[in-house]
Amino acid sequence: MFQNIIIGQYVAGNSFIHDLDPRSKLTATFLFVLIVFLANNWLTYLILFLAVLVAMLVSNVSPNYIYKGMKPVFLLVIAMFILHAFFTKEGELLFAIGWFEVYLGGIIQGLFIAFRLLLLIMMTTLLTLTTAPIQMTDGLESIFGPLRRFNVPVHELALMMSISLRFIPTLLQETEKIMKAQMARGVDFTGGPITRRIKAIVPLLVPLFMQSFRRAEDLATAMEARGYRGGEGRTKLRELVWMKKDTMAVLTITTIGFILLFLRS
Repeated sequence: MFQNIIIGQYVAGNSFIHDLDPRSKLTATFLFVLIVFLANNWLTYLILFLAVLVAMLVSNVSPNYIYKGMKPVFLLVIAMFILHAFFTKEGELLFAIGWFEVYLGGIIQGLFIAFRLLLLIMMTTLLTLTTAPIQMTDGLESIFGPLRRFNVPVHELALMMSISLRFIPTLLQETEKIMKAQMARGVDFTGGPITRRIKAIVPLLVPLFMQSFRRAEDLATAMEARGYRGGEGRTKLRELVWMKKDTMAVLTITTIGFILLFLRS
C-alpha cells in the first residue's frame, strides 16, 4: 500500500541536480515555492510545468518511479479541485441543480489551485530525491548559520528536520506492516460505515506510536554511543563548495520568476 511513497526518499545518482550544492537546491526550491503564487493564467502555469519537467529529466530519476510515488498525491489534488470547483461562485453559471451550482470561474480556479499544489509537491519531492539526508542537514545548517548570533541551536534544528524527512518512509513501512498484521486478524480498514473505520484506526495508532518511540530511543542511544554532543566544535568530512552551476540554478529560477511577473494577467 505504501511501497510507492517517495516522500523523504533519496535516489543516489550523478546527475546535474545531484551534484548541485544543497544550499543552492534549497534556495532554488524556496524561490520556486514563492514564484508559483505569481502564476495566474494558463501560460504562466505552462512555463512552471515545463520548468519542473526539465528539472525532473535532468535529475535522471526514473519518470515511472516518480509517477508511482505521486499517485497518492493525485487524490489530494483532485479533492482540492472539487472543493474549489463546487464552492467558488465566480464567472458564468454552467449549470444548477437546486441549490447546487457550478460556475466557470470555479472550474478554472479549481484547476489553477490543484495544478499549483501538484507543482509544489513535485518540486519539493525532487529536492529530497536528489539530496542525501546528510547534505540536507549541512545545507540547512549553513543557510541558518547567521541565527547562531541569537543563540538559536541551528545544528540541532537542521538535524531534526533531516531526521524527520528520513523517517517518513520508515514510518510508512511500519504502518503497512501493522495494517497487514491486523487485517490478518480480521480488522477491516476499508469496509463498513465511517464510524467503524475510524474505530479500526485506533488499534493501528497505539503500536505505531510505540514503534516510533522505540526507534527514537534507539537512535538517541546510537548517537550518544558515537559521542554526539550537539553541533559545538563539530567538523565535517566534506565541506560545501558553491560553484558556478549553483549560481546558474538559482538565477534560472529567479529569471522564471521575473518572466511570470511580466506575464501576469
